[in-house]
Amino acid sequence: MQNAWAYPCFESEYWGKPDYQRLRVENVCSRLGLVSLAYLWKQEQSTLLEHMIDRGIHAVLVKVAALGLEPYKHLGKDLSTLRPLLTLLSNMYGCNVCGEGGEYESLTLDCPLFKNARIILDGFNIVLHSPDSIASVGVLHISNFHLERKSECLTSQSTYPDTASADCSLVTWVTEDAEGKQTSSPVVSLASLCPQKDDIGSENGDGLLEFSNHTSQLCRISIGKGSELFTCACWRESANNQFLDVKDELMLILQALKWELREKGLGWADVLFVHLYLADMKKFADANDVYLKFITDKECIKGVPSRCTVEVPLVEGGLGSVMVELLVAHDKSKKVLHVQSISCWAPSCIGPYSQATMHRGILHMAGQLGLHPATMSLVSGGAGAQMDQALINCEAVVQAFSLGPHFPATSFTIYCTSSAGDEGLKGISNELEKYLSAAKENDSPEFKLGSQAFIPTPLVHFVLVPALPKGYDLLSFPFFS
Repeated sequence: MQNAWAYPCFESEYWGKPDYQRLRVENVCSRLGLVSLAYLWKQEQSTLLEHMIDRGIHAVLVKVAALGLEPYKHLGKDLSTLRPLLTLLSNMYGCNVCGEGGEYESLTLDCPLFKNARIILDGFNIVLHSPDSIASVGVLHISNFHLERKSECLTSQSTYPDTASADCSLVTWVTEDAEGKQTSSPVVSLASLCPQKDDIGSENGDGLLEFSNHTSQLCRISIGKGSELFTCACWRESANNQFLDVKDELMLILQALKWELREKGLGWADVLFVHLYLADMKKFADANDVYLKFITDKECIKGVPSRCTVEVPLVEGGLGSVMVELLVAHDKSKKVLHVQSISCWAPSCIGPYSQATMHRGILHMAGQLGLHPATMSLVSGGAGAQMDQALINCEAVVQAFSLGPHFPATSFTIYCTSSAGDEGLKGISNELEKYLSAAKENDSPEFKLGSQAFIPTPLVHFVLVPALPKGYDLLSFPFFS
């Protein structure tokens, strides 16, 4: 991957390994400015094996290390021959048919990407590393091989897919997600905008923090009370119609919130969820540029908090251009899902926010758009289709926490824009109703209310907002518990 520096056209890294490798690949890609492509991640393994074989991948086993796989019997055999056995072992012992549990290693001798030649093994030896009576470990040592040109081979007319003429329109090269977009404008210095710690005055009765050296830059902080959780919101009033640039204002607000958390012995790592309200969604990239300077992977060891960003009429209410609301936990028990890779699972979060945060049995999920995960493009068919895709994405995130399908939702907040129209709103309502009905009909977890079991009906809020990120019409914001 270090070749990215030598080859500017190198924009992505493709892989399909488990979670622990995904995190490492994403970490490296983020430092190199690359996008991780993980289209094989979270795929059903039996189906994946079938697709690899059907699409012309000829791979042979070069190592076995599992019950039912014998070195002298199965090494050198191709996957298509061994597929029935691998399926049987999966059903009997829970083995991974693709070998992701270390059951076997394979070597690809031919596939549609090999345009000119295939690999032919002329000689090999089988070496036993561990001659165990239950699960022997053996390795295929290749002693000789050659390349066979496909045009000269009698089997060159085999039914391999023609990838050269394949429709690649479903693949979109993502150089930078809008949530992580960087701008060339310099970030204003903290020293020039924010007072030093000694400059902060006391909080008065209505929650107003006054900066003694910045009397025109007033921030209000509102803190909710709670034993386990509390909310902390911060905004700036536009006194005498004096407005700051969105970067300057968000810098002040985030610094004020940081100090407030520090006073309570907390930090950004203790934040579960962030509501980012903007007066103008066109300033989203500028706000995001400042946001990622504060809330980083370094500050949040367990993962950055989930986030929802919408445009609201702040200025009309006498406020500034930005308002930030935090949901903060007193304990360290949160679990964060932050997948930056583009895959077929759910939309990636390349920006400084995570898909969901689990805390004490409640799943706080980031706002979900109607994006197709593999292409990161908006699905066609209007607001109803977008809602359907957003709910599919929600289900994928829920299942990533091993909560099972149709895990009951506590509430849904559906942000819509006026451009969705009446028909769009009807489509959104219909898709949500279908989803909630399916949740009740399927094997969802049941709860006890007295002596009766019931599946809770979530609260649903429809909120009309001026604009949403990327100019989309719909943003689903669910809570699950």
